Amino acid sequence: MKNLIKPVQFIIGFIVLVTVTFTTNAQSNQTPVASSKTLLEQTLLEHKGKVIYIDFWASWCVPCRKSFPWMNTIQDKYKQQGFTVVSINLDANKALAEKFLIEMPASFPVIYDPKGKLAKHFNIQGMPSSMLIGRDGTIKSRHTGFFTNKIKQYQQEIEQFLTEEEVK
Repeated sequence: MKNLIKPVQFIIGFIVLVTVTFTTNAQSNQTPVASSKTLLEQTLLEHKGKVIYIDFWASWCVPCRKSFPWMNTIQDKYKQQGFTVVSINLDANKALAEKFLIEMPASFPVIYDPKGKLAKHFNIQGMPSSMLIGRDGTIKSRHTGFFTNKIKQYQQEIEQFLTEEEVK
């Protein structure tokens, strides 16, 4: 029995050593993660000339559970006309946002802003908060909260800005 214990201990020790070495090497070889500001800038540049609905949300936000199905709908409805939704999650713990997204999937990009730098930059006062960016890249309207009785108004704003000529 003693002879069997030593090979088992050796195998376990070897597995631990390989796992630690692989994990350390994998972590040291990872490329740096872009900041939320950089990701937003890249996303806005990628969608330049489009109407963009930017939505700030968090997993604990009850109205966000109502806004996500609507945002998926408008993303699909207006996508061909030069429209996109970009959402910015403000959860400090990314796992909470990921759990939310399993329950309420997004058909649009999600940027994680765990330190709230983007929210602070845009002076976000409540959840959810949204901004509608025109084709010219300027903020055309802002909303704090999401109200199902205002969906028609939100969509009219989107349609209005979609009809504006694209800036070259």
